[in-house]
Amino acid sequence: MNLENSQNYYGEVLGGSDDLLTDACTMADMPTLRVRKALANVHEEVKSRYYGCGLVAPAAIEGARILDLGSGSGQDAYLLAQLVGEHGSIVGVDATPAQLKVANDHIEWHREKFGYAKSNVSFIEGDIEKLDELGLEEASFDIIVSNCVINLVADKGAVFRAAQKLLKPGGELYFSDVYSDRRVPAELLDDPILHGECLSGALYWGDFMSIAKQSGFGDPRLVNDRPLGIGDDKIAAKLDGINFFSSTYRLFNIADLEPECEDYGQAVIYKGGVVDQERVFILDKHHAIEAGRIFPICGNSWKMLADTRFAKNFTFVGDFSKHYGVFDGCGGGLPYDMDGGTKGAEPAACC
Repeated sequence: MNLENSQNYYGEVLGGSDDLLTDACTMADMPTLRVRKALANVHEEVKSRYYGCGLVAPAAIEGARILDLGSGSGQDAYLLAQLVGEHGSIVGVDATPAQLKVANDHIEWHREKFGYAKSNVSFIEGDIEKLDELGLEEASFDIIVSNCVINLVADKGAVFRAAQKLLKPGGELYFSDVYSDRRVPAELLDDPILHGECLSGALYWGDFMSIAKQSGFGDPRLVNDRPLGIGDDKIAAKLDGINFFSSTYRLFNIADLEPECEDYGQAVIYKGGVVDQERVFILDKHHAIEAGRIFPICGNSWKMLADTRFAKNFTFVGDFSKHYGVFDGCGGGLPYDMDGGTKGAEPAACC
């Protein structure tokens, strides 16, 4: 039922992003100048059918092979195609024929716009709940992105499990989606409007953390978040008492991440070199690492830098030879900001 709802809502009901009833499937992030220039090179029809809720433009992706889950009309795919460069590639997967037609109709237009000898973008029609049926090679992608789509599928665990298998060791799932501060009542899950507006399928954040860890992503990291506004009175009444958040997470495919952020007396020094983050590297919401400064870090964060594409940009201090307990500053509770503010990153803060 969820797949049919999605295909109908995004293929037939919505004529464009202006038809949305809430701001859940819209982007509020301020892109960098480089990303804004890349977005300016995307065809207007592609942009008009865009329903993402975040900005899925991870750093340091030059030459990367990227899989876009729920690629829709192709905006994110064509944006990333420019950031990975002519030697990188993007594969988009989507289940809505009307959206795929828009994406495929403009492949050649974008190739010429980017000045590439051949297109580095391709699209596959398929259900992201059934990625294992699409002939994609395991451990073949550097990065997997998704933008406000996983909430639309019924078996979210299937998506995370398949994504983990498709990623190379040290690769990451970098995605934006909608989450709630409590579980959405079962009777609302199949409401076609609530589902299409990315609300009834939103995961309770605690359930997301459990599913991600069970799927092999040991320490999910929140990159940014914002509370969602619901401007439609009827929708707001149905969902009264539930708060929703648009959030971007990064999940690293690192096998031996620990359940807690453990302290081994380690630190890193950011050497710079990551485009758009030359002065401050953002690992997640609580790790803004200023270039040239010694930055104390937990064992999991160490591995997220040392065992991934970011290793060349850091000097690593210490090792795992002595354990000092749980890293000071880590805590639990709702990870999102109710007022939409961004919490400042303290040098010793962890998760």
